[in-house]
Amino acid sequence: MNQRERLRDALVGAARQLGAPEPIDPPLERPRETSHGDWSTNLAMTLARPLKRKPREIADDLVGKLALSDAGVDRIEIAGPGFINFYMRAADTAGALPALIAADALYGRHAIGEKRRVNIEFVSANPTGPLHVGHGRQAGLGDAIASLLEWTGWDVAREFYYNDAGAQIANLGLSVQARLAQMSGRDVAIPEGGYHGDYVGEIAERYAAEHPNDREGSHLPDVTRFAVRAMRKEQDLDLQAFGVSFDTYFLESSLYTDGKVDETVAALVRAGHTYEHEGALFLRTTDFGDDKDRVMRKSAGKGGEFTYFLPDVAYHVTKWQRGFHRAINVQGADHHSTVTRVRAGLQAVGMGVTPGYPEYVLHQMVTVMRGGQEMKISKRAGSYVTVRDLVDEVGRDAVRYFFLMRKGDSQLIFDVDLARSQSEDNPVYYIQMAHARISGIFRVGEIDPVSVTGIDVDLGTLNEPEEQELIKALLDFPKLVAVAAESLEPHRIASYLLETARLVHLWYHKHHVLNEPDEITRARLVLARAARIVLRNGLTILGISAPDRM
Repeated sequence: MNQRERLRDALVGAARQLGAPEPIDPPLERPRETSHGDWSTNLAMTLARPLKRKPREIADDLVGKLALSDAGVDRIEIAGPGFINFYMRAADTAGALPALIAADALYGRHAIGEKRRVNIEFVSANPTGPLHVGHGRQAGLGDAIASLLEWTGWDVAREFYYNDAGAQIANLGLSVQARLAQMSGRDVAIPEGGYHGDYVGEIAERYAAEHPNDREGSHLPDVTRFAVRAMRKEQDLDLQAFGVSFDTYFLESSLYTDGKVDETVAALVRAGHTYEHEGALFLRTTDFGDDKDRVMRKSAGKGGEFTYFLPDVAYHVTKWQRGFHRAINVQGADHHSTVTRVRAGLQAVGMGVTPGYPEYVLHQMVTVMRGGQEMKISKRAGSYVTVRDLVDEVGRDAVRYFFLMRKGDSQLIFDVDLARSQSEDNPVYYIQMAHARISGIFRVGEIDPVSVTGIDVDLGTLNEPEEQELIKALLDFPKLVAVAAESLEPHRIASYLLETARLVHLWYHKHHVLNEPDEITRARLVLARAARIVLRNGLTILGISAPDRM
């Protein structure tokens, strides 16, 4: 049982003695100001109404009834209207470090998910061009969320949904066909809505080389299939450069060839949630909270094809049928309108899905700046900055951290100059340097970090303010991982790493580890190894390397 759990148990016991109603769940947090102690609770204020007493009086009585013989408390203060602040003994706080070290690469992991299956779909870009920086932010978010859930005990499947059908795919094929005609000397323009990047010409060149009998691309279906395969491979290379891989690539076209779309329509009709109007087939999504009913199939006069909303519903039916009773979609903010529609469609099918299935994490787009100017285009893509452009400019680690350092629903400005700089202003460099500096202590001292366990070491000597603050931050890591996973917010890990790195640098500069009295050196080596473990584990969650030298 850790320090926080011991305090909570003591508070629950004291509250019961005062007659507090169940359940009793004392809030216990780190105060923002270190002068307010190591832990603080407003339990007395939350009990004021049920006990019909003044919070300050309740706080006095709670303190008087606390059983703290083994909680490591040095002193208690009651502040303001009834806050109870706990000041812990330095030796008790530091005494948790050996357990941290013993956990090593497992420190911060939980079994909350109980190996339940969860599907995380992200990126899911149309195979019509290289991945742009918006896809990159989505790739970083999705991969980090998947990692967080794995760290908290979920059985995670990463999935990429390919929209390999529809107007955009048709335009890709026509664009490549136009380039083939141009290569043959004919004056053919790229069609309206087509693609102009250099990559289209590269696909055309490869098609001509591999199809000598159709060098002008007269057979459009073959050209389109070739182009889609080429772009899927291209996007795989983009993802490989970014360090992201998927367990499943799901093709939209399979929903039609496998009959899943027709099956979904039939299920909706059987459930009685559809109707026809002016030749079009509608779904009564208003029955499930939508602002208006949605067209599933257009009228014959408008082509008679299914709208994009229906295959989305059919796709999520397959997720449920594949055993993923939890599904998370990471998508751009422009997909906001699809959330209600897809959920309504799944409710209407009547499979027993929960109203909040699937979950959505929506992110804002990215503005890339270099030299004080916005970068808008890539020569190869033709109209936007690609993920590989950024990776080539600043490296994978910097791209990943910058994409994750802000909450997904906030606007993100990616400063290329800052990401390239080797300075304390660059957050990922600053964090990695903290890990490298700690590693350097062991290298200079010719000490194997594995030999430092904290056992039989007087950790009570770690009583400097900088040491205590760093220790508290390290011990808070497991809870932070659990909270970040529950909220699907990996930026919490990024922010935590930056603050912990600040504490590491402060301690490193102010206190020597080597060439001190033996008991101090031994204790500080324990703290150094613990800090190294936590920094490495946090960076691992985000998919970022933890270098020993920089």
